[in-house]
Amino acid sequence: MGLKVGIIGCGSIAKLRHAPEYKANPFVDEIVFYDRNLERAETLAAMFEGTVAKSVNELLADPTVQLISDCSSNENHYIFSTQALLHGKHVLCEKPISLTIDHAKAILEAQKESGKKLMVAHNQRFTWAHRKAKEIIGSEELGRVLTFRTTFGHAGPEQWGINKSNSTWFFQKERSGLGVAGDLGIHKVDLLHYLLDDEIEQVSAFQGALDKVDEKSEPIEVCDNIVCSLKTKKGRIGTASFSWTYYGEEDNSTIIYCEKGILKIYHSDLYQLEVITKDGEKMQYQLESIQTNDSQANSGVIDAFIECVRLDDPPLVTGNDAIAALKVVLGLIEAAETNRVVTIDVQ
Repeated sequence: MGLKVGIIGCGSIAKLRHAPEYKANPFVDEIVFYDRNLERAETLAAMFEGTVAKSVNELLADPTVQLISDCSSNENHYIFSTQALLHGKHVLCEKPISLTIDHAKAILEAQKESGKKLMVAHNQRFTWAHRKAKEIIGSEELGRVLTFRTTFGHAGPEQWGINKSNSTWFFQKERSGLGVAGDLGIHKVDLLHYLLDDEIEQVSAFQGALDKVDEKSEPIEVCDNIVCSLKTKKGRIGTASFSWTYYGEEDNSTIIYCEKGILKIYHSDLYQLEVITKDGEKMQYQLESIQTNDSQANSGVIDAFIECVRLDDPPLVTGNDAIAALKVVLGLIEAAETNRVVTIDVQ
């Protein structure tokens, strides 16, 4: 018998990433969809030959559902992920794990109590270019990492979300909470932790709602741009910028500067990874193209989640990894709001 999966929240992330990747996985037999907007659940059930649950309780009470993808909006993750774990389901939670550390810890407590798997969908760890870059950094063939810069920006969630209008939940403070920092920034924070085998310890930042407006043509309540300075526990320093106003082209690039050369990731259209040594030697890798809002490739997240459940392996992104990234994002917003350098509570 294959696995039966439940998806909570039938927005774009469920439609474009979770559902198609579960459908393509040979170990998954059936997908059950729940959304408080029944029509959205019915649409996805029809698209992916699944079934519909009329309520969260109905979905979680079904003993034949072993796995849950929590694709609800940010403010609901701690409610649904906690409930799903306590109902004995393995959970893949979309990022950010929560909007507060306390809520995130509640999910981790539920995971401990249930003994089930919890993975968080920080999908940048799964791309071939990032995995190869981690391998090169870890081998120290380029020496120590000294500095870095990273960016993640596109034209905004109203272009990609299920609700293609300025009333999108991403623009509402009580639902999105963290603006572009929680939407895109958290991905790159987690990526830096992963690539550098390190944690960001001190931050400063400037943020603003520079261009986006809500359905009333008022500036949105959360940042659409944030530019940051970062220092890690091991003393590396770098910069990061996250934006919902990169009109014309996405940017998802990271550059790592080492003692003996440079790693450029997703910097070139042709090569996903470039290594330029101190002596000017170049190695260029064509590995795969990264997912963009316009080009949805298999993220690898769903397959990794299924493998960790099937083989009883540790998840590739743990709840603790997700909390570490969330602490940094909350620190960035605090730094921007208070105009000071913030020290992150690194465990």
